[in-house]
Amino acid sequence: MQRKLLITTSIATLFLAHTAMAQTAFDGANASDLNEDLREEIEDDFERDLGEFGNEGRPLGFSGSAAVRATAASGNSDNADVGIGTDLIWYDGTNGVSLELNYAYGETDGTKTEESLFYDLEYTRDLTPRVFAFATVQGTVDEFSAFETDTFVGFGAGYRIYDTSDIQWTVQGGPGYRVADLDAAVDGDFEEGAIVLESNYLNRLSDTMYVTNDTDVVWSESDTVVLNDLGLNVSMTETLALRTSVETEYHTDPQPGFKSTDNTFGVSLVYNFE
Repeated sequence: MQRKLLITTSIATLFLAHTAMAQTAFDGANASDLNEDLREEIEDDFERDLGEFGNEGRPLGFSGSAAVRATAASGNSDNADVGIGTDLIWYDGTNGVSLELNYAYGETDGTKTEESLFYDLEYTRDLTPRVFAFATVQGTVDEFSAFETDTFVGFGAGYRIYDTSDIQWTVQGGPGYRVADLDAAVDGDFEEGAIVLESNYLNRLSDTMYVTNDTDVVWSESDTVVLNDLGLNVSMTETLALRTSVETEYHTDPQPGFKSTDNTFGVSLVYNFE
C-alpha cells in the first residue's frame, strides 16, 4: 500500500510520449520538454537503489528537492495544469525524517478535471548498523478517484541482511491501520488493520550488469496484495544502457470484474551521444 503501489513503466511512457509528439507537432507542443520528461522517467528506472529503506546513504542535515510546473493555454480550448512535488530529508546520524508531497491540479474550459494530493511522512531511527525502526503516515486525496481519501498509519522494524558492494538486501515490516473514504457511487468505506512486509534486493553480477527485485506484501481483511518488481540493468557500452523489468500485482480478493493478477513488462533503452 505504500509508495510502491504506484507502478510506472518506461516503455509505456515512450509510446505515450511518441503519440503526444505526433498529434501536437503544430499546436504549440514543445518536443524538447516531452523528450526531457521521457528521459526523467527512464532515469528514475535506472537510478533504482537501496536507499529506500531506513537511513542508509543519507547525508547529514537537510537535503532534498522541490519542483513546480504550471501550464496554461487559451484559444480553441482554455486549460490549466499545475504540478508541485517535494522530497525533503533530515538526518542527524541516528534519526531520520523524510517527507514526500505531490500535488496536481488541472482544469479545462473552467471545469476542474483533476485535483490530487499524495503525501508520505516517515520517521526512521537506527538501532544498530543493521537494525532500524520506523513509523509512517501515508495517504492520498483525490476526488476523481474511487478512493477519495486513503490513509495508512504504521510502524515497524527493518533489517539489512546483506550490505556489501555486490549484494544488498534489506527487509522491513510491521502493523498498521488503513482508513479509506470511497466515492459516493462506490459502496464500501472501510477502516481496517493491515500488516506490511517489504523486501528490497540488489545483486551486482558484474561491473556492467545488476539485477534488482522488490517485493511488497500488504495484508488486510478486505484483500491481500502482493507486488513484485524484477529488473535487470545492463551497461552494454559506455554510451548504451538497457533495463528490462517485469512488474506483477496480485490480489487475493479482486473487485468484481477485475482479474487477480496484472503483469507489466517494461524496456528502457538509453543511447548517449556524448
